Amino acid sequence: MKNRRKPQFFNEVEIVDAGSEGKAVAKPENQVVFVPFAAPGDIVDLEVIRKKKNYFEGKILQFHRYSDLRTEPECKHFGLCGGCKWQHMDYVHQLNFKQKQVKDNLDRIAKVDYPAISPILAAPQAFYYRNKLEYTFSNRKWFTDGAPSSEKSAAEMNGLGFHLPGMFDRILDIDHCHLQPDPSNEIRLFVRKYAIDNGLSFYDVRNHEGLLRNLIIRNTSAGTFMVILVIHHEDEMIWNGLLPALAENFPAITSLMLVVNDKKNDVINDLEVKHFSGESFLVEKMNSPRDGFADLEFEIGPVSFYQTNALQAERLYRAAFDMVQLNGDERVYDLYTGTGTIALYFARFVESYWH
Repeated sequence: MKNRRKPQFFNEVEIVDAGSEGKAVAKPENQVVFVPFAAPGDIVDLEVIRKKKNYFEGKILQFHRYSDLRTEPECKHFGLCGGCKWQHMDYVHQLNFKQKQVKDNLDRIAKVDYPAISPILAAPQAFYYRNKLEYTFSNRKWFTDGAPSSEKSAAEMNGLGFHLPGMFDRILDIDHCHLQPDPSNEIRLFVRKYAIDNGLSFYDVRNHEGLLRNLIIRNTSAGTFMVILVIHHEDEMIWNGLLPALAENFPAITSLMLVVNDKKNDVINDLEVKHFSGESFLVEKMNSPRDGFADLEFEIGPVSFYQTNALQAERLYRAAFDMVQLNGDERVYDLYTGTGTIALYFARFVESYWH
């Protein structure tokens, strides 16, 4: 029998900084501990859950004092869902720590000289800003009431939402997500209810069986939506039931697609996307950086990459455009082009561009 390592604890530790990937930092006894869902200024008891070469990972056992930087999270799923990391901290403070992290990386990792860092450019919206979300169907829903799965029926085990952090086979069923504008939530809830009411099976990732796998929702700033339903195998109830019901109940869905994926991973880029109704793409507009020039329009397909925060992407491009102060005789190289948004944003104002 293997010897179990004795748990290690740190008591009444102050959280002193915010780190990467949404984790905060404590330094008890001159040791670095990364802690999720903490905020600088918290005083907590910690348990070490993982030891690395140069740092520990810990979890909070008890709060002795809450930080003044804290705020009430907007989302009721916060703390379980892995989609948002910093909702417990006011957005202004989030920005300050993100800017500090950039400076720290330049100082401690890059060790280069650099000019003064401009103030971070805040996003115009802290919620409902994303233009793409991907949900997962699972027959192994996570129960927040603490009830054991053995006491639940097969139907009650079905969930549609996000993976719990570190759990490939457990899904947190989402009631309301604050990341994407409506009717994104209504579409997800409709699909879940239709599937349960009609006995459509949710995917079993352990045994690689079941019908419904993923639901991908994309949208534009104009309020049009693309829905891509990913299933494990063909089924008559999808073509003749669920998809027509979606098209009928949600006029905002201007593009409706289906993908059959019988692989053991969720990547659909190498699979056929079957067109059910509407257009085969969405159109996103981006304002021209100079007056007198037409706005840009981008066609976004089911597997296209586009910046997930369209409003902030435009502000980023405009900031870069203003900084370079183009004369018109430049040659611009876009070395990682994606859908070509950056190259096209600059292209009309330079001699030539390459991507």
